[in-house]
Amino acid sequence: MLSMKKILVANRGEIALRVMRSAREMGIKTVAVYSAADRDALHVRYADEAVFIGEAPSNQSYLVGQKIIDACRQTGAEAIHPGYGFLSENPVFARLVRESGLILIGPSPEAMEVMGNKLSAKAAALKYNIPMVPGTEEAITNVAEAKKRAVEVGFPILIKAAAGGGGKGMRIVEQAADFEEQMQLAVSEATSAFGDGSVFIERYVSSPRHIEIQVLGDTHDNIVHLFERECSVQRRHQKVIEEAPSSVLTPEIRQQMGKCAVDVARSVNYTGAGTVEFILDEQLNFYFLEMNTRLQVEHPVTELITGIDLVKEQIRIARGEAISFKQEDLNIIGHAVELRVYAEDPANNFLPDIGTLQTYVTPKGPGVRVDDGFEQGMEIPIYYDPMIAKLITYGKDRTEAIERMIRAIDEYTITGITTTLGFGKFVMQHPAFTCGQFDTHFVKKYFAPEMLQTEDINEAFIAALVMEQLLNTKQGVKAAPAAVAETSNWVKNRRSY
Repeated sequence: MLSMKKILVANRGEIALRVMRSAREMGIKTVAVYSAADRDALHVRYADEAVFIGEAPSNQSYLVGQKIIDACRQTGAEAIHPGYGFLSENPVFARLVRESGLILIGPSPEAMEVMGNKLSAKAAALKYNIPMVPGTEEAITNVAEAKKRAVEVGFPILIKAAAGGGGKGMRIVEQAADFEEQMQLAVSEATSAFGDGSVFIERYVSSPRHIEIQVLGDTHDNIVHLFERECSVQRRHQKVIEEAPSSVLTPEIRQQMGKCAVDVARSVNYTGAGTVEFILDEQLNFYFLEMNTRLQVEHPVTELITGIDLVKEQIRIARGEAISFKQEDLNIIGHAVELRVYAEDPANNFLPDIGTLQTYVTPKGPGVRVDDGFEQGMEIPIYYDPMIAKLITYGKDRTEAIERMIRAIDEYTITGITTTLGFGKFVMQHPAFTCGQFDTHFVKKYFAPEMLQTEDINEAFIAALVMEQLLNTKQGVKAAPAAVAETSNWVKNRRSY
């Protein structure tokens, strides 16, 4: 077993803190790295040591691999946990870590390379006969041939960037007449976003659900899955709400998807934690989508229903230990739901918001977990992802988990910025979500900004105005209601609901 007395966490915010807490429980010391924007961040204060690595822009700090290696040398850290985002799926960095004689708490650079490209990932998965959406198995460059293949597959079709994600380089084409223009747009966007214009086509699944399977692999040829997560509530092709288990999978489909996920991981001799993603159609047919070669943002819901600390498992695997449990030892216990609390304005197309957390009080009580990296008075920096926290609730069943989420959202007090808390409550109370009949088009189908202005919120708003006027009158200040409405941080926050 490899020595691992000190770990450097090459990330920031809530995921850095989350990794450090598990490491501390294992008796492992931690090193934080930070940019100029994060000098006072909680992960910097929590770590045993901290190293400054550059200015606020991530391409001058968190994305500079050599600075991470140098910080390890400076502090004597033997291993690096990359978290998610930044360098977590970068095979060049993974090789640099290996060549430096350090341990990356993650998969091999070879696995990252194969699974980092959707076409090579599909090729690897096909060795195990994993179900695929009908389409092309290679990059398409000849527009005429691509159009011919699209006609054979049948419209509508999806043009997708081979190297991408997050909806970039993706185009839905409803008819043959639009194909050439949409392909050129997809290639241009993929080139701009990823430096790789390779695209391929798939039949468009009109009402897809996004289901992913958590896997773990070790260096002793053991690979297990830890069941599924439902990630269908999305905005801009990015997840906002996740839950485990899915409300629609039968035990038989769950077993089939789990086996396929293990086979996908086996196709690249996968080690560490990873996620195999599938789309599920209206007939509950599932198809391989891609593999994420890192820990996922939504990993807490899996931890809650299995009782497995995934970060600790990552560390043990990186030390050379075998997975301590077998597939048959795992069971789904209860239900968990996660809301990503973003500094975004749902009433304005979920555009990021920045500012100071004038009030920041997290919810507590049975079945509530908050993974965050902020405290009252801190600023939300413009340079990074706008996620403030992950709010996770757990219950004996789906109904209890949802009820606890609604209660936790009501208790979560944030002023100074606009957040997705109100949107989360809207989803939790929507019939399509509560009955489990929804897909990735939930936002487009059901959400409109004016839906956040519910009657009880308006009543609370009026009550707040009256109270503020009374206080001002007591103090001899005469304030017009309009002025209060414009300046009250409480009002601004409630409007974001």
